[in-house]
Amino acid sequence: MQKYIALVLAVSIAAACSNKTANDIDHASHSSNATNSNGSNGHLNHSSMEHSAMTSSPGAASAPIELQFLDTMIIHHKGAIDMAKLADARAEHAELKKLSSDIIRDQEREIATMNQLRGKWFGEKPEALNMEFPGMSEGMHGMDLKKLESLRGNDFDVEFIRQMIPHHQGAVAMAKHLASNDSYSELKKLTDEIIKAQEAEVKQMGEWLQAWK
Repeated sequence: MQKYIALVLAVSIAAACSNKTANDIDHASHSSNATNSNGSNGHLNHSSMEHSAMTSSPGAASAPIELQFLDTMIIHHKGAIDMAKLADARAEHAELKKLSSDIIRDQEREIATMNQLRGKWFGEKPEALNMEFPGMSEGMHGMDLKKLESLRGNDFDVEFIRQMIPHHQGAVAMAKHLASNDSYSELKKLTDEIIKAQEAEVKQMGEWLQAWK
């Protein structure tokens, strides 16, 4: 009888271990799939990625320059908006909160325009995000949202400016590069607006940095 009970217990333990192993494998599989759907190993999810870790879309450099600009600048603008959204709850200076609000408003409007133009001219063509587009990597690689999220008050304001100035300068460089090439008239108007607005904001942020640091 004792041998029978021992045998039953051994079988039960083995079955439990087998089920646990299967569950662990299934959980690991789902975790891996989640990483692939949201991280750099799968389709880019730009809303959840670290902006500074982004890579170019396959074949982006061979796409029409206008398509490269639109897809790349849309992501660049989203980076500025992500930074600006942190300011309302963290910034000390009302001037910086106002600037951040303006960045969100203006760049969301420009993203809508760029999406409209992309659909009009390029339809369902594959994404052409090009991190090597002049100005793109310089503007994005200095972003550190985690650091900004850890700061408040004047420390936030100073770090925000230190990150946003090169980000803006990158956008200006991108716009000037496109402007130096033959392009659609609607894009010429957009690049002129980006250059004018962001150069003015860089100048203003530079003055604040000198006063607040």
